[in-house]
Amino acid sequence: MADQLQGKRIAIVATDGFEQSELFEPQKALKAAGATVEIIAPKSGKIQGMEHHNKGKKASVDRTIDAAKAEDYAALVLPGGVANPDALRADERGADFVRHFFETQKPVAAICHGPWTLIEAQVAKGRTVTSWPSLKTDLKNAGANWVDREVVVDGHLVTSRKPDDLPIFCAKMIEAFSGAESAADAR
Repeated sequence: MADQLQGKRIAIVATDGFEQSELFEPQKALKAAGATVEIIAPKSGKIQGMEHHNKGKKASVDRTIDAAKAEDYAALVLPGGVANPDALRADERGADFVRHFFETQKPVAAICHGPWTLIEAQVAKGRTVTSWPSLKTDLKNAGANWVDREVVVDGHLVTSRKPDDLPIFCAKMIEAFSGAESAADAR
């Protein structure tokens, strides 16, 4: 299974305030499955991770959102953390980047507060999702069907609630992404 995602280029979109386990664990799982993984952020350099309410590890940004082209990626990961998706959803570039994956039917995996970005990208309506419980009303108001489960797969969208759900989230993410057409295959 180490080559399950061989040849696939995966984007993780995040910014300061990401929940470190929700970025680093999916990144590790994707790399172990053979994917090329790039962290995309609104700024270059490093972004600050959080371990719940405390500062955690920083992550190096591979490309800024201005330099990245969504069409070059086979799939997308949206980690949580409260500040991270809140900042991303206030940035039109982030919403546009996310929207591209839905318009082109590419798989997306979002965990915890990550689904907040789906609301701003206007892609939550009609989807069954889960998230951190405090997003329940926001997602319902955006037209989503919110459920309280470890992981939910709705078409090409995989969502999960919290860091405790990372093992099943990563497994379902790899499963969904393994069927994704890589950018190289699309050309």
